[in-house]
Order: sequence, then C-alpha cells, then structure tokens
Amino acid sequence: MSPEHEKTAGTDATAQSARKRKMWLAIAAGVAGFLAVSGIVQRHSSYVKLANETRQSAVPAVQITYPLPGPDERTLSLPANIAAWYQAPIYAQVSGYVKMWYKDFGARVKTGDVLAIIDTPGLDAQYATAQANLNVAAARYKLAQITAKRWKALQGTQAVSQQEVDVQAANAEAQQAQVEAAQHEVERFAALEGFKKIVAPFDGVVTTRLADVGDYVNAGRGDVTSQGNATELFSVADVHAMRVFVAVPQDYADIISPRLEAELSVPQYPDRRFKARFLATATAFNPNTRTVTTELVLDNKTGELWPNSYATATFHAPGDPNELALPLGSILFRAEGTQVAVVDDTNHVHLISVQVGTNYGQTIQIRNGVKKTDRIVASPSAGLLDGQEVRIVKDTPGYTPTQKAAAPPAKPVNPNDDTRAMPEDNRPMPESGGR
Repeated sequence: MSPEHEKTAGTDATAQSARKRKMWLAIAAGVAGFLAVSGIVQRHSSYVKLANETRQSAVPAVQITYPLPGPDERTLSLPANIAAWYQAPIYAQVSGYVKMWYKDFGARVKTGDVLAIIDTPGLDAQYATAQANLNVAAARYKLAQITAKRWKALQGTQAVSQQEVDVQAANAEAQQAQVEAAQHEVERFAALEGFKKIVAPFDGVVTTRLADVGDYVNAGRGDVTSQGNATELFSVADVHAMRVFVAVPQDYADIISPRLEAELSVPQYPDRRFKARFLATATAFNPNTRTVTTELVLDNKTGELWPNSYATATFHAPGDPNELALPLGSILFRAEGTQVAVVDDTNHVHLISVQVGTNYGQTIQIRNGVKKTDRIVASPSAGLLDGQEVRIVKDTPGYTPTQKAAAPPAKPVNPNDDTRAMPEDNRPMPESGGR
C-alpha cells in the first residue's frame, strides 16, 4: 500500500473513533438526563402522595352507626329475697326454767303442738295464793250476805237503824266485788299457767331452737344471755308457699301489674327455674334507692325452697319498637351533658345533646335528640370537636353495632297481655297462697 493510502486510512479510522465517542457521550448524556427527570418526577410524586396522606391523617377516621329500634322484649334481672308465708319468733310469756323441749330444727309441727315446757315454781305459788285469796273472799262474801239478810229482816223496828241496815247491804256488795277481783286474779294466773307450754302458732317447720333444758327464760323476753340480750326460744315458719320481695327500679316500675310474673333462680338449684306471680306492690318509692318493693308469691308444697334464701328474679315485659337506642360507646359525657356526635352530609361533626333512658346492657335508650336517619359516630374520641371534618371508614365486623344487629320486627302485642301498666285500682292480688 502506498503512503498516501495509509494516511487516508488512518484519517478515516480517527474520524470513526471520534464519532463513536460522540455517540457514547450523547447516550450517556441522554441516560443521565432521563435519570434526572425520572428522579425529579418520582420525588414530586412522593411529595404529592405524602401531602395527601398528611391531609388524610389530619382528618379523624370514624365509624358510623344508626339509631337502633328498641327491643321487642325487655328483660330485667333483679336480686330477690325469699321469705316464708308466715314466720313467727316465739318468746316466753312467763319466767322460769326450760323443763323439756320436744321439737328440734326442721321438725314439722301442727297448730298447738307443744314445743317446750317451762318450769315456773314462782308462778305456781302465785297461782295457789290467788286461789286461796278467792276462797277467802268468797267466805267473807257469804258471811256478809247472811249478815245483810238478818239486818234487812230487822228493818223498820226499833232494834236497828236504817243507817246500820244500809251499811250491812253495802258491805255485802263490797265483798262481792272482792270476790270478782279475786276471780279475775285467778284467771290471770291461770292464763299465765297456760304459757308454761310453748306451742306452735300454725302448721309449719321449726327453723330455730334456742331453748335447752335448764335455760332460764324471762317473761316476754325469751332466753336471756349472759349479756342480757333477749332471743326467741323457737321460730316456726309456714313454707307451703313463699313470698318473694323484689326492689324494682323506678325506670321499670311500668312493668308492675297483677299480670306480672317472674322466673326465679336460686344458687342451690342452678339448672331450675321457679315461676312466681304478682301478689302486691308498695305503690311508693324508697327515697334512698328509688325502688318500689314488689311482692310475689310461689307455691312450695314440696318444701324445696327455704326461708331467707337469695334468688335472682327475671322479668319479661314487652318493649316499645318505636323507641330508639344507641350503643353505649357512642355516648359522650361532657360538661355540657350527655351528647352524641352526628355526621352531616359534608362529613362534618355536630355534637347533639340527648336524653338517655333505660340501659339495656350493650345499648341504651335515647328518649330524644336523634332521628332514625342520623349518622352517629360509633366510638367518638374525647377530643372530637363540634364542626370538625371527619373521614368515614368501614365498620369493624363484630365490634360496631349496626342496624343489622337490631332486634327483629316487633310482634303484634295483645293488649290484654300487656304488663306495662300499673294496677288500675292499686289493690293487691288476693293471697291465694293462704290456707
């Protein structure tokens, strides 16, 4: 190859190499530009996303619920006390020592059965003295009658004066009065002698025996202990039927009526339920507890229930489906009173004062302040402000009560079965459990 050709070939190679370098530089510059633009776009997108998230986070997220219809049936469980149909503590009416007792705890007794006998030597002596005084008074009266008759026979003669006749007649009358007084004294001690026998006042069960042989008892004061306190000798309870006393709160007083019934459960029979029916009500509230004492009755022919037992009385009364209720968690208790947070169409909160009523457990009755269509914040925070914007999120399954969780539609209620009215005449039911 000639030198000219070699020079030309070298020049072409150099030019080609320069073009390649320029191409690679252009490619590198393009890649760098692309990366720079891509980074700027990505940072701007992240900034926009962060700004949106910040704005969303600044708006509180809330779950909403709607007012629920009231329950078809109201269930109320209250503590109750079971008492005997009749229960009598028996004290001694005479002073003396217990000679013998004949009925122990749990003994079934009939009216007039002897429970114990009291030895009263002092009373016996007084009774004998009263009888002797009666005999003396009777003898004096007899003598006075004879004397008065003799003086009466001499009346009108010069042997006696009229004054003396009248004195003897008056003396006979006075002696007659003495006989009557002595007779009453004998009868009084005879009655006391009858109290030497402690007897059952009615058919029932002996629930207490605090008398033992040799115990000293005081008249009208029972068994006197070393501290001077008086206790009964026996207690007898008639348990053929039982009285049940329940303190019904004022909020539920409208369920009381002659048709009221209750299911009783007692600790010793956890799987059994006893039916009690209405007997009477006090028709007045206790000023301290705002409850009314209501008396129920149930048969106890088998004697399974014992006096002074604790029980739980469960009442069932028809509800009002037109009333509204809200979950307890949706209620705000503030200085302004009881409030709920209502969300309007623009997702802004308005704090509305409401009046609450009966507590149903998980929900509470709302007497006024809200409508069925109001959107209520289910669990408002303490810092929620009136007029604040909120963001509504989906309900948490199982935690947020909704209208789907409300009671089924109310069944038609028979007016004759409605137990929400107080008795019209306020008279107690007949004591059908009486003997």
